[in-house]
Amino acid sequence: MKPTRFETAIAIIDKKNAEDPNTYKVAGIDYAKELLYSQRMTRTLLQFDPNASKALQIAARAQHICRWQIARSEYPMDRVGYLKWREELKKMHANITGEILEQVGFDAQFVERVQKIILKKLIKKNEESQALEDTICLVFLDYYFDEFAEKHSEEKIIDILKKTWVKMSDKGHEAALKIPFSEKSLALVKQAIS
Repeated sequence: MKPTRFETAIAIIDKKNAEDPNTYKVAGIDYAKELLYSQRMTRTLLQFDPNASKALQIAARAQHICRWQIARSEYPMDRVGYLKWREELKKMHANITGEILEQVGFDAQFVERVQKIILKKLIKKNEESQALEDTICLVFLDYYFDEFAEKHSEEKIIDILKKTWVKMSDKGHEAALKIPFSEKSLALVKQAIS
């Protein structure tokens, strides 16, 4: 059976993310960092929103596509530099994904819809952009928060948690509070949201 356009798009996104020279170790196995991240995005999205549209599923899978191609060090190491870097990354992710979707035969309207989700246009107003933001926050909290917390001061952690919480919907908050946090992490989360 011939794979669908959706399956082909996901396979191409995965192939590109598998080229990530950065690795992330889980249970003693090295994974291409962005490939692992994208698979975690898909898993979390489908737990969070089992009826997620194909457009939203593609946007979640491609949310960090080829992220390593623009290094953080290319921008000033301050807040303004960080935000500029993030903005450039979003544009790159949307462009690469758009090219893949055109290549596999999706129409311009669908391509534009996926790109808008990736660019997180109208977050809080657009349901799919908000679902992507919630998923990003949930993946961070579930898979990367403990490691992040080990490297930063309590003050910075609480600040980041507050910023994360503000970006999320009520449904996202509910899902976040079901994550099996360590005792220490849960205490920090509760402190940040109180």
